[in-house]
Amino acid sequence: MSIFPSLWARVLAAIVVVGVVPGADARTPVDQLIVGMSMVNLLSLDPAAATGLDVAEVNANLYDMLLVQDVAEPDRLLPALAERWQVSDDRTTLTFTLRPGVRFQSGNPLTADDVAWSLQRVLKLNLALASTWKAYGFTAANAERYLRAQDANTFVLQLPRPSDPLLVLNTLATSPSAFVLDRKTVLEHQKNTDLGAAWLTTHAAGSGAFVLNDWRANDVLLMSRFDGYWGGPAKLKRVVMRNMTESQSLRLMIERGDLDIAKGMSAPDISALQHNDKVRTQTLQRGTLYYVALSMKQPVFADERVRKAIRALIDYQGINQTVMPHYGVINQRPLPLGLTARLPDPGYRLDVEQARRWLAEAGYPQGFKTTIRVLAEQPFINIASSLQATLAQAGIEASIITGTGNQVYGAMRERNFDIIVGRGGGGAERHPHSSLRTLVYNPDNRDEARLSNFQGWRTAFFSPELNRLIEQAEVEPDASKQLADYQQIQVRLDQQVGAIVPISQMTDTVLVYADVTNFHGHSAATTRYKDVYKTR
Repeated sequence: MSIFPSLWARVLAAIVVVGVVPGADARTPVDQLIVGMSMVNLLSLDPAAATGLDVAEVNANLYDMLLVQDVAEPDRLLPALAERWQVSDDRTTLTFTLRPGVRFQSGNPLTADDVAWSLQRVLKLNLALASTWKAYGFTAANAERYLRAQDANTFVLQLPRPSDPLLVLNTLATSPSAFVLDRKTVLEHQKNTDLGAAWLTTHAAGSGAFVLNDWRANDVLLMSRFDGYWGGPAKLKRVVMRNMTESQSLRLMIERGDLDIAKGMSAPDISALQHNDKVRTQTLQRGTLYYVALSMKQPVFADERVRKAIRALIDYQGINQTVMPHYGVINQRPLPLGLTARLPDPGYRLDVEQARRWLAEAGYPQGFKTTIRVLAEQPFINIASSLQATLAQAGIEASIITGTGNQVYGAMRERNFDIIVGRGGGGAERHPHSSLRTLVYNPDNRDEARLSNFQGWRTAFFSPELNRLIEQAEVEPDASKQLADYQQIQVRLDQQVGAIVPISQMTDTVLVYADVTNFHGHSAATTRYKDVYKTR
């Protein structure tokens, strides 16, 4: 949907500051939320294709999900499009009763057919976001059988294979693929058999609290209030997201009131504003981990003693104290902080002498040469520099190879690397299986298996015992036994010296201008603006 040039002129006049007079009131319009953020990774708005935290936040305001995670208590699931749901006694069927009277922004009624079709579409397009659903056993061929409308107000999700229903519910509440699309409107814009994919790249067809007016890639995105929203109209009339990649510009503009929200600022600029009473910070804990990954395709790292040495050559405390403020907090387990099943940190510390002993036992008393692949950005490059320095203390000469995401993680997907400093994990799902499936599980270690969605496969770490325990815990119906299973997995992974060594859990720090009220960033990146307003 395009907006008129005159409206664009008014909007841009409201958000572009030219020649601000010192001491003048430069605050943003009271009925608009102006967000400064990098939009360089905002490549598509299609919920079946849109990966990344930024697009999840955009789509959380354009679309709705069946249920959502409580922003204050993420372990608590709340009704959204579904008024209620129930799980069958055999734990294989989830039945959702939809909220009556919901309409899309087009005016079309939202029915269970739209819900089923939206999820079927993800599998039929078979893009990156289909991987989670395929892990549950869904395929393009069986999607219509297992994801179906029982009637206009009842959606049924039947699991093709056993899994934990709570895990599936968390996926429905957090995955960017779980937004419900207006089937009729999307199909009106279908080209050939693309299921509207080309059109949805730059358009939206949702039922959310805001309507997409326009998106200019790497420039600006404009949303306006949907007055017919089922939950009542938003308090703000408009949300404007501006592409801003320079941290100092973000700092200057939120400091003087030209922005309401600033995202993606560097740690020094955040620290500089922490004592400014016009700005407050919100730190959001994400489910992904910063880690050091070792390729067991390399004979040197296939040796457990060498992996133990590397684990002892990471300065966890130093990295988290000096590099990670505003980027992450220490976490040495594969499970996110706050999960009941997560064991306390094992207490790894930098221990050069112990590392030297293990290297000598493995036949490398003088160390060896290797490489560290890493993104050429913060905090990754500083973690890699710290690692390079501590490895050198034990005689390991590591060259740093910087690159783009495709170059670094592409090498990991091809299993063609030595060491990688990276970030990954289960994301926003509040369930142990989500992280273990991503970081540890590897059901087929052959190169030709091409299980690149499993980071365990990427590192060639293969443990039939851990695979069995992970599969067993996923389907265990007894909560206390399941808890014990997940704790046993962490103990055995520690003993087997996994190829991915967690260092820190990701955090995002968002800067909020003082008069913005009811902005609550969501750990699942599904921050919603409906109830945000300004106190003036």
